[in-house]
Amino acid sequence: MWLLISAFAVSFLVTLGIVRASKGLGHAAGDHDLSGPQKFHAHPVPRIGGVGILLGVTAGAAVLAWREPVAAPWLALFLICAVPAFGAGIAEDLTKTQSPRRRLFFTAVSAALAAWMVQAVITRTDIPGLDWLVAFPLCALLVTMFVVAGVANAVNIIDGFNGLASMCVVIMLIGLAYVAFAVDDRLIALLALAGVGAVLGFFVWNFPAGLVFLGDGGAYFLGFYVAELAILLLHRNPGVSPMFPLLLCLYPVFETLFSIYRRKWLRGTPVGMPDGAHLHSLIYRRFLRWAAGERSARELTRRNSMTSPYLWMLCSLSVVPAVLWFDSTAIQAGFIALFGVTYVVLYWSIVRFKAPRWLLFRHGK
Repeated sequence: MWLLISAFAVSFLVTLGIVRASKGLGHAAGDHDLSGPQKFHAHPVPRIGGVGILLGVTAGAAVLAWREPVAAPWLALFLICAVPAFGAGIAEDLTKTQSPRRRLFFTAVSAALAAWMVQAVITRTDIPGLDWLVAFPLCALLVTMFVVAGVANAVNIIDGFNGLASMCVVIMLIGLAYVAFAVDDRLIALLALAGVGAVLGFFVWNFPAGLVFLGDGGAYFLGFYVAELAILLLHRNPGVSPMFPLLLCLYPVFETLFSIYRRKWLRGTPVGMPDGAHLHSLIYRRFLRWAAGERSARELTRRNSMTSPYLWMLCSLSVVPAVLWFDSTAIQAGFIALFGVTYVVLYWSIVRFKAPRWLLFRHGK
């Protein structure tokens, strides 16, 4: 409990400081672009909430190191590995000059460091052919770098509404902690709980009022953190199915893959070009009709925050079976396919204005 409380308290206080100092931080630290296709906030907001989360996780790791000194060097190395991913993201938050390719590169560097320093490498997948490839150290390293960078980018992609990405990460980390405790991997379980505490310390300022954003620094760090803990859990515990990390993170990963398909093959636009056709964007525009026509800051913020619970439920649809059947590759593969079908059916139903009526939210006058 002290680990969880410490991570929460540090993140809460640091994020509060960022919110209170937001006017003094100037243009660099805030999101002043209110016109982009993925911009739904009504006024400039500081986007360096990742600082509080990183410091919260560090505080939790420090408590863990104090209670278990033998793990202290390993914990220090693990946090050092996250520096390139977080650094590239926070540089984008402050300068708006870092391309997606550069951020992905430095996240891959973080993954390579973790493979070297803490042995976070994917060595089994239960996928024919790919298992043969990851038997070679270089191939295993490249696959690991690709997966970690992909998950980090996926978390960044779903970071479009107040509380969306952060609560989805909390759900994934709780699932990861549960499985880690189930297989008696206390170190990974406690690190996952430290992440939960740190994210919740940020969450109370982000949802529902949207007083601070994760930013690229926070999103890339959390994506790296979840991916690495899942890979470490898999690497350290043969009883965990290789499909567990994928099903655990399936909502943001599938959102990313579907967005690539939609942009490249359906619309013929560059894969990296932002648009407003993500599932969360469609839900915002077509489900929450009570705010139609309203442009006041209060109504826009309320409509923004009410979008996220829909996606929390969708995220849970993959996390719950991942946790319940963490040791069965066949069952997990079945739920991966089921999630994909569910997502595509829901997406096209919304696009064609055929979404179930019970999903539509109407505000009474």
